[in-house]
Amino acid sequence: MPTANRKPEWLRADFVFAVGLFIAALGALWAVAPAPQWTLLVERWETALFFFAFGLFTIVVGFPHPSFGHVSFDRVAQVASVLVLGPVAGAIVNGAASLVFPWSRLGRGKRWFAVGRAALMNSGLMTLVVLAGGFLYTALGGSVPLQSLDRSVAGPLVVLVVVMQLTNHAGMALYVYLHGGRPGEQFNVFTTGLEIVSGLIAVIVALIFNRLELAVFVVFLVVLGVGMFAIKQFAIIRQKLEMIVDERTRALQEKSRELERQATQDKLTGLYNRRYADDYLNRQLGSAGGVTRPFAVALADIDHFKAVNDHYSHAQGDQVLVRVAQLLTANCRAVDMVARYGGEEFLLCFPGIDLAGAAESCERLRGAVEAADWSFVAADIFITISFGIAENRAGIDASSLLALADDRLYDAKRAGRNRVAGAAVKMT
Repeated sequence: MPTANRKPEWLRADFVFAVGLFIAALGALWAVAPAPQWTLLVERWETALFFFAFGLFTIVVGFPHPSFGHVSFDRVAQVASVLVLGPVAGAIVNGAASLVFPWSRLGRGKRWFAVGRAALMNSGLMTLVVLAGGFLYTALGGSVPLQSLDRSVAGPLVVLVVVMQLTNHAGMALYVYLHGGRPGEQFNVFTTGLEIVSGLIAVIVALIFNRLELAVFVVFLVVLGVGMFAIKQFAIIRQKLEMIVDERTRALQEKSRELERQATQDKLTGLYNRRYADDYLNRQLGSAGGVTRPFAVALADIDHFKAVNDHYSHAQGDQVLVRVAQLLTANCRAVDMVARYGGEEFLLCFPGIDLAGAAESCERLRGAVEAADWSFVAADIFITISFGIAENRAGIDASSLLALADDRLYDAKRAGRNRVAGAAVKMT
């Protein structure tokens, strides 16, 4: 749905670019086209009309680009028309073909504004592409009409095809960017190779047209047309296969992420599991490199949890575990690691925090559990949690740090539960 602050379509950058490109193409034709070229176009109007129709055909037998736009064989008509009629006439007939083709999309439900924008963009770009390549070709000594292949025209022909290709890529990349897409996706090895091969085929088209009889040329066009249709079908099948491969790749990646999540996440609470917690703790202590840095851990245990399961059922016990997990994560920092370490036991890691800071954090967590509303489990239920904390010091490993935290947890249990107990590791 359009919004009040959205720009009108005719003020959008891609439309302005399309109009500007079309005007630039008309201006270039008017400015650089010598009078003899226009005279040639009039005198050889049948040939010009043929290449207009041929150019339209090469566009029609194209196929959708994998990411944006339309891939066609129009490079055959563009290069061939330059080699038969010259740059100006070639630019006019191919620009006209590119201007006409997009309007066929109106019959497929496309909006007239989008079709008009595409027509102006394609016509302007193709006109400039043919002019740029064609004038460089003739400036380097390329002959028009092309009658034979020799060393003198080999270089200009290469320049003709390469310049047209680069100009086309640059114009399309800029248009895609202004249209809101990613220009890099426009480059495709298959389609680029197809366009370059089309340029080489165009040289054969021009030679046959200029030198051989009409019957031979017609037969060649029929064979060429069949080849274009075959390549089109191959390209469509190829794109469908690529889509299937991409979909399956995404599915496999999603499955891999799911398996990784299952391997590191507790299914009930959504917290990290013991496997991940042990790996995390080893990485944290190993990265210290023997240098002391603030780091504390806490082992937490829900008080009298067995009685909850026995008195209320394991289903209610699971609800308690899930709610405690939510309270712990909600009251910890984003950098803290919270894991379900056992049945009703949790491991919390506090990077960058010393023993005093960890005690303060755990006291806040203990209070959150104690103050929580547990009536959704049972009206008479009361849940508390105990913590044992320990602080990292140089030379301690993960198992020793956890053992100390576990000792402190038992101290909290022996002292009456619902409390935080902790001590620092002493240097040896």
